Amino acid sequence: MSNTQKIPVVSKEVLLPFIIITSLFALWGFANDITNPMVAAFGAVMEISTAKAALVQLAFYGGYATMAIPAALFVRKYSYKQGILLGLTLYSIGALLFYPAAEFEIFGFFLGSLYILTFGLAFLETTANPFILSMGDPRTATQRLNLAQAFNPIGSLFGMFVASKFILVALDSDVRDEAGEIIFGTLDEAQKAVIRTHDLGIIRNPYVILGFVVIAMLVLIAFTKMPKRADNVSYSSAADSFKRLFANGKYKEGVLAQMFYVAAQIMCWTFIIQYAGNLGISKATAQNYNIVAMGIFLSSRFVSTILMKYVNAKKLLMFFALGAMVTIAGVILIEGVLGLYLLVATSAFMSLMFPTIYGIALNGLSEEDSALGAAGLVMAIVGGALMPILQGLLIDMDHIGPFTGVNFSFILPFICFCFIALYGYRTLKVYK
Repeated sequence: MSNTQKIPVVSKEVLLPFIIITSLFALWGFANDITNPMVAAFGAVMEISTAKAALVQLAFYGGYATMAIPAALFVRKYSYKQGILLGLTLYSIGALLFYPAAEFEIFGFFLGSLYILTFGLAFLETTANPFILSMGDPRTATQRLNLAQAFNPIGSLFGMFVASKFILVALDSDVRDEAGEIIFGTLDEAQKAVIRTHDLGIIRNPYVILGFVVIAMLVLIAFTKMPKRADNVSYSSAADSFKRLFANGKYKEGVLAQMFYVAAQIMCWTFIIQYAGNLGISKATAQNYNIVAMGIFLSSRFVSTILMKYVNAKKLLMFFALGAMVTIAGVILIEGVLGLYLLVATSAFMSLMFPTIYGIALNGLSEEDSALGAAGLVMAIVGGALMPILQGLLIDMDHIGPFTGVNFSFILPFICFCFIALYGYRTLKVYK
């Protein structure tokens, strides 16, 4: 025991590479959470339906789904460093494309920019996690990855802060009259055109700045000596790995559970603005509720980590999913501020889900299967691309039976949490 304690989580020899690669976790967290509020922003500025505005999430998370497996295959053939450099290149190109997108004022151009941007994020997430694991003794690998992942929510909070304080609050298309009604819809086309040009410039600027920051990171990593993978590492064919993964029920169900989790998370955080807007709250103020939700999410992650010392992680996953089902049921059934508070509180139950599903699904896989297995779990982020559009269609309906469209739309996250609770139960009882 004493010998294990003496093993450093990060040795001095790799401290600088570790710090640089860890900063990437914050970099993709920033991109994730500055983009969620853009559904509401584009909906207002471009005067499009919520369902069409939710194509932002289809483009963003569709990029992950498209590129996760190719990224894993690229890293298998080349190196971690080359995978990260290619990821940063795609990330910067996508971010800088926001400039011509704003000039042309074409919504589809923005979607294409986000799609390319997330090609880069898929490379970074698929590469950085195993790279961090490899930077030292295998016995401290999990501690090393947890340390690196702690910086991801910091980037997320900063992304939310920038969206709230520099984008949403500056949108002229969201200015309201004394009665709380949005003025933009009452203006003539010439006035709208001026405001649209202004607001798209506001949306554009953080992404362009982000593009140059990413380029600076690319240059830094290109000229930094990084640890190399051992030369004696050899893998069987990717096809053999895929066959073994497809035959593994716990892994396959884990990918589905991850897909439903990401869908639920994105829906709860994206449409918190619409839920608050239905109560007459402005977009900028509503984004503050998102920031509170992220704060609760972070706090709960620490609490759940402590709880895992005493409660089986599979059982905890099931209990937290059941808790999320209860809060979301309140979101659907209760109209008013209490429903909004319950939506914010749902983040407490979501906190442990992504890493816990990730760990359960990969547990027991060989090292070579884990590489592609991890890519499959990253690809499961496609859940965040598809479900928000369905929720947007429900939100666009004024009423569904006795419920408002906004309230009823949260039946989709409820279904997602039902599946996650079932996965937790099956890992306890079926895949022991």
